[in-house]
This record gives sequence, C-alpha cells and structure tokens, in this order.
Amino acid sequence: MISLIYRYLIARWRSLIQFSNISLPKFRFHHAPLPITGAFITGLCLSLIFAACSSPSNVNSANSNANPVSDSAPPEAKIVRFGYQKSLILLKAKGVLEKRFAPEGKSVEWIEFPAGPQLLEAMNVGSIDFGHVGESPPIFAQAAGAALTYVAGIAPSPAGSAILVPENSSIKQLSDLKGKKIAFQKGSSAHLLLVQALQKGGVQYSEIEPKYLPPSDARAAFVKGSVDAWVIWDPFYAAAQEATKARVLVDGTGINKQGGYYLGTRKFVTENPQIVKTILEEIQKLEEWSQQHREEVAQTLAPVLGIDLATMQKATSRRSFGVVPIDDNLINLQQQVADTYYQLKLIPKQVNVRDAVLTKEQYAAFSPKV
Repeated sequence: MISLIYRYLIARWRSLIQFSNISLPKFRFHHAPLPITGAFITGLCLSLIFAACSSPSNVNSANSNANPVSDSAPPEAKIVRFGYQKSLILLKAKGVLEKRFAPEGKSVEWIEFPAGPQLLEAMNVGSIDFGHVGESPPIFAQAAGAALTYVAGIAPSPAGSAILVPENSSIKQLSDLKGKKIAFQKGSSAHLLLVQALQKGGVQYSEIEPKYLPPSDARAAFVKGSVDAWVIWDPFYAAAQEATKARVLVDGTGINKQGGYYLGTRKFVTENPQIVKTILEEIQKLEEWSQQHREEVAQTLAPVLGIDLATMQKATSRRSFGVVPIDDNLINLQQQVADTYYQLKLIPKQVNVRDAVLTKEQYAAFSPKV
C-alpha cells in the first residue's frame, strides 16, 4: 500500500515539475520498506504538491493578510519644527505651545532665521514644518519651485516697516530715491514696501541701485554710509531709529494693505490638521492678550532680544495683533503681489498663488474663529 502511494506521489511530482518546465532527476524505486526515507520523500512530495497547487490569488491573499494596507490617516507628528523671526519671538518666550502639547507627548523645536526668505528655503528642503513670514517670501519661494502651503494670515502692521535715510541725508521725498543705493532683504516684506513706495514716488525700480542684504549686514552698510537708504521692519527698525538717529522717509501707512502669513509644508499641514488647529488657537490667544498688554509684551521681549525697553515699547506700540483666516480677498491681494514682482522681472515665472492654497473645507478644519 505504501509502495502504491509512494509511486503515485512521485508520478504526481513529475507531472507538476514537467508542467513547470523543470528537469527532474530519475529515481529508482524499491519495494523494501524504508520508513525514514519514505516518510521524508512523502512529506517533501506533499509539500511540493500543495505549493504547486496553490494559485497566485491565494498567495496574494495570504500576503495581503500578512501585510494589510491601512487606509487610516498617518500618525500625528510628535515634534513640531517651528521656524521663527525675531518679530514672533514672543510665542517662543511665553512657551504656550510647549504647555499645550506636553500632555499629548508632543514637543516644539525652535529654529531662528534672520528673514523670511531664509526661513522658506529651510521649509522647502524639509528642515522645518511651520513658520511665519511677510507677504513677499512665499511668492519668491513659489517662483523657485518650493512646495509650501498658506495656513493663516497675520494682521497687517503698516507702521512697523519703513524706509530709513541718514539724519542729514539730502533725500527728502520718494522721488529723491532715483539713482540711490538702497539696502533691503530681497524677497522680503521690505522689498514690497520699496516697490510700492517707488511707484508712489514716480520712480522706476530700474532707476535705483538695489543692495540685497539681510538685516544685520544692511544695518552695517547703512551705518558706514555705503548705502543711501535702508528698508527694514521692527524690531530692527525701532533699534536703528534709536541707535543711528535715522530719519524715516516713509513708513508703510497707506501703502501696505496686508500683513504676513503662517505657512507650512503641505505634507505637515494636511497630515496634522489638529496640530495646526492647536498652534493657531494658541497664537490667537496670545495675540489677543498682547493687544491688551502691550507694556508687558515690551517688558518680556526687551531682555530676550537685547533691546532697551524704550526701543521695544516703540516697536510694540505700532504693531497690530491678530490672526486672519485665508479667504478669497487675501488670496487676491497676494496674487497682486505676485503679478507685481513678475512684471518687474524680479521672479522668473508667473506664480499662481492658489497652487499653494488648500480647499475651503481644509481651512475650516483648523482656521481660527475671528
């Protein structure tokens, strides 16, 4: 009986292997009972038969059960890498995000940048998740192919930026800027203020000599007299007024119509809407508190920034506070900024702001109620 089963299995094995186009060595069969060898070959044959008879669909089914594809949302981030500039250091100094996230096992990593363009460069290469900038940096970043997403607007503070000239400068009005060397951070809110001020004064952008410098280098050039004017924002603006006795040629009042923006990588924002909602809630609460406690804001920031209290009070007094939801009006204003830079050939291609905008439903999930 065992011999018959043995011969059947071998025959079955041969037919399967031949079907698979694999050569099979010849075996000699003996009628003598070989318990161990027979059991081994019988087991081997059964294994091969069952394996060969298994259909691809069965194999795939088994694999899919072993490694199921999850349709659930990705896990929330545990660390928020927050890029900031000195103008938003109060959020870091107060530690409100850390307090809010601690019970959830989340933390915040703060990375400081001298200006918005550098911050968005870091965001583009994945070094930070979230940050705030003026209205111009996102336009230059989009033109360079950066993947970023507008999260919320910042209430405008037009009086917090200005074009400064030396105290004894011959420059008295905007038209006098023609032919002058002007220092500012390229692609920053100061850049836009200069463009808009030149238009107001009837001066072509091509008629000035721009000096693209970050705030610290621009201040050094201004103090040495290497440039004729400097376009800058608070708190650098207030500090320069006090230290250099610079004269304000014009500030952003009546010129600037929008503030800056909070932005994030699209991956971070879309995968972590609850974290974004928490961040914006804490920012909004701090902004509302700051609006009513300007003196305390100045007292908190003066030692952190290494600025005397009088200077910090000046900067705080002309700042507006608040978070603004992204809406069509804000998007249209930002598109005007993009179009202006393109017309002046300051960016290499036309930018569509809406490419960096989420759906209304996505914004509704985390936007502040104002």
